Amino acid sequence: MAIHCSDTGGGHNGTGGSGRSGTGGNGCSATGNSEAQATALPSDASPPTRLVPLLALACGSSVATVYFAQPLLVTLGERFALGSGLLGAIVTVTQLGYAVGLLTLVPLGDLLDHRRLITGQLGLLALALLAAGLAPGVAALFGALTVVGLLAVVAQTMVAAAAALTPPARRGRAVGTVTGGIVTGILLARAAAGALADLAGWRAVYLVAAGVIAVLALLVRRALPGVRVRHGLPPGAPSVKVRVASYGRLVASTVTLFARHPLLRVRGALALLVFAAFSTLWSGMAQPLSNPPWSLSHTAIGAFGLAGAAGAVAAGVAGCWNDRGLAQRTTGVGLAVLALSWLPIALTGQSLWALAIGAVLLDFAVQAVHVTNQTLIHAVRPDAGSRIIGGYMVFYSAGSSLGALGSSLAYATAGWPAVTALGASFSLAALLLWATTRRVGVPGGVLGAAGTGAVRAER
Repeated sequence: MAIHCSDTGGGHNGTGGSGRSGTGGNGCSATGNSEAQATALPSDASPPTRLVPLLALACGSSVATVYFAQPLLVTLGERFALGSGLLGAIVTVTQLGYAVGLLTLVPLGDLLDHRRLITGQLGLLALALLAAGLAPGVAALFGALTVVGLLAVVAQTMVAAAAALTPPARRGRAVGTVTGGIVTGILLARAAAGALADLAGWRAVYLVAAGVIAVLALLVRRALPGVRVRHGLPPGAPSVKVRVASYGRLVASTVTLFARHPLLRVRGALALLVFAAFSTLWSGMAQPLSNPPWSLSHTAIGAFGLAGAAGAVAAGVAGCWNDRGLAQRTTGVGLAVLALSWLPIALTGQSLWALAIGAVLLDFAVQAVHVTNQTLIHAVRPDAGSRIIGGYMVFYSAGSSLGALGSSLAYATAGWPAVTALGASFSLAALLLWATTRRVGVPGGVLGAAGTGAVRAER
């Protein structure tokens, strides 16, 4: 969930001390939405009343497609004759596709018309979901789910569009509404997929989702004004050659930013470990819950995803602590809670209440660290916030893939105890990394509100 990925425009005319306006460290213009765009609307105009809620719904529906498979893993394994050690690969290929999309598709929002780009990606996502629902074999399923992950990043482009169409005075509210749709989509994806699979089979999950996304593509096309973002280009349609050059610089500058700033690398590594632990639980729990002594239905397994509501609470709490200059303390507390959450999770075979408590603690911790990470890294280069968040989310996807694959292999090898040991190992590794690097980018070990200390140190 790149919650802050597009709220980077509006007033960022420099790099916070570098003396250059909107550069990504390699001469490339910045991706801040308001500093390099020409829109079809006046600068003080508000988007149509129905647009922001519609984008929120479309964002949530798009992101949900990445998580549909988690409560269905056992059923998919039986249908396609996959051993328990390979079930995690179903989630892994989707997350890998998502990571590729963050680097290759999200930057297009700085070059192309928002309406065509968003509706085009939504249309292709509907086709990919249709292909997944009709997949005759495991190769077709894996290919379709990879493309689903690749195209689900359209949610990040829609967040950017909401920010670009909203005046600065109302931008935070609009972006908050749209990204709230992302959180809701993640929370409801597992429960909705489980319930629908029980009613009509696993294929219905993807076929119904394809229809919903197709309808949303048409609605968004009608509601979204045409907005052409010109990445530092003069008035007039840019040539194909210039667009290609700009796109290449955008992608390359993301890598350059992480190479230049240690804080970005540290927080990216924390994201990888934290979301590896997160995925270890959510991708692995379907197997013990589907088997005796519990033998739960898809609906019941998916309902555990509602424990993610704790993550929404954590996001607000972490945001308040960050504003008070307590980002490092928030990270440390969050990672400690993450490690401790595996104690009740280890008792899943004896108590579903223990699993529920552990899941609440884990989700709370993960979201607290996630929000803190995004706050700190955005402050490093506010003018390049979209690229920084996009690069950070690649670590997120890599961690999710690692956890999904690792949990299925661990369960096949030694059952649920091995899964909990793996998740606890990821969590303890993250806590150790934070403890040994917590002064990176923070002068004197104290981080001021809004991460200003990190910005000064990184420069």
